[in-house]
Amino acid sequence: MSTSHHLSPLKFLHPGWFTLVMGLSGLALAWHSAASVLGLWAEGASLVIGMLAAAVFGVVLAGSLLRWRRHPEAVAEDLRHPVRHAFLAAAPVGLLLLATWLQALGLALPLAHALWWVGSIGQLGVTVWALGRWLAPTAAHAPDAQSLWNSVTPVLYIPVVGNVVAPLAGVGFEHAMWSAVHFGIGVFFWPVVFALLVARRLTHGPIPPRLHPTWFISLAPAAVVGLGALRFGWPPGIAAAIWGVGLFILLWVGTQAQRFFAQPFGLPFWAVSFPLAAFTSLTFKLAAALALPALQWAALVLLALASVVIVALALATIKGLREGTLLAPEPVAPVVPAMP
Repeated sequence: MSTSHHLSPLKFLHPGWFTLVMGLSGLALAWHSAASVLGLWAEGASLVIGMLAAAVFGVVLAGSLLRWRRHPEAVAEDLRHPVRHAFLAAAPVGLLLLATWLQALGLALPLAHALWWVGSIGQLGVTVWALGRWLAPTAAHAPDAQSLWNSVTPVLYIPVVGNVVAPLAGVGFEHAMWSAVHFGIGVFFWPVVFALLVARRLTHGPIPPRLHPTWFISLAPAAVVGLGALRFGWPPGIAAAIWGVGLFILLWVGTQAQRFFAQPFGLPFWAVSFPLAAFTSLTFKLAAALALPALQWAALVLLALASVVIVALALATIKGLREGTLLAPEPVAPVVPAMP
């Protein structure tokens, strides 16, 4: 007899729910970037969306702390899980993005500074912990040896390459050196994670269909590294080259979007939100830096697309919560061993 029917939905509030904060705060920053084109009402949209992101963060954080008290075994299972463990980084990345949004709007700067430090230290800690799994002892034929490859999904970008988010507010808080440390870690591991993803795809087959939308996370490193390059005052030409990489990844993964999203709605669908919003912000800032009207029009199209996508995701999430399809046990995908 199944016991899942009388289990609290709280048990299934895994760290992946912080990706909602990343998507919403990313959209708030994208609207703020549009203020130079669209005027004050874009600032107003940024304020409202950012406040929603902060509220969602508060709700998910409170729920996560309550879950830790009531269902410690579920939290322990998340930390051992080959995919869900990487979502733990979505919390400090969310804090860094909220700090960046507050700084951009000039609101509650002491609070923003404190959030940035908590997010910065938290992100570094999660990166060390997540990559520590690569060096953990495993027996050659034990299940955990296979799980190392199972953990190589685009979600791995969040704990590893998520460090590049730190400079977006860190430079403004006059922590350029510490921001550069984060940036260096993220930039170093970006091609490493990409190479591992390609190797896993070619040698171990595709990731489970439920995780297919997470391929959109591959756009995030290019978007945020480009923003970081501009934040550090690098020549716009460098940011433009990185933007080109992002454009290719958007086209490359975007051509598969219909297939990726042709399945019942689930939390992994939110993987498209932050990368698309961050790429929109980079396009606006690059258009201003290079004084290219065509790029500005492209940014406006991207802003409309990101806004529609995130509104659709939010409505689907509300519907899923009402129907009880989200805070529920996840379907277990079969683990297919590699061919000898």
